[in-house]
Amino acid sequence: MICQSDTYFPARTTLARIIGSPITRTVTLLALCAAYIQGAVTKMLDFNGALAEMEHFSFHPAAFFAVAVIVFELSASALVILGFLRWAGALALAGFTLLATFIALRFWEMGPGMDRMMATNAFFEHLGLAGAFLFVAAVDLTKGTRK
Repeated sequence: MICQSDTYFPARTTLARIIGSPITRTVTLLALCAAYIQGAVTKMLDFNGALAEMEHFSFHPAAFFAVAVIVFELSASALVILGFLRWAGALALAGFTLLATFIALRFWEMGPGMDRMMATNAFFEHLGLAGAFLFVAAVDLTKGTRK
C-alpha cells in the first residue's frame, strides 16, 4: 500500500514548508506576472513601438490603448503580487490573456510552416497561463473554505 504520510516521505514536510513560504509565494506570483510587467515596461521604454503594436491590431486611438494596456498590466499584476484583491487581478489577467491570445495568435488562419507552429505553441502556452491565473483566483476566493 502506498502512503503519502510524512513517515514514508520525510522530505514532504520540508518541501511543503519551502513551497508554502511567503517568499516562495511572492517569487512565484512575480514569475507568473513577469510577462505583463515586462510588456508594460517595454511599452513605456519604446512608446512608438507600443503605438505600432496597437495600430497593427487596429486599436484606435493607438495612444489611448497603449496607455490603457500599460496601466492595466501593471495594476493587475500589482493586485496579484501584493494580495489585495488578488482574485480580481488574476481574473482580469486571465481574461486579458485569453482576449489577446485570440486576437494576436490566430494560428488557424496561417498556412503550414514554422510561423504557424510557433503561433500554435504560443497560443496553447497562453491558454495555460490563463488557466494558472484562474487557479490563483480560485485559491484566493476559496482559501479557508476547504474547497
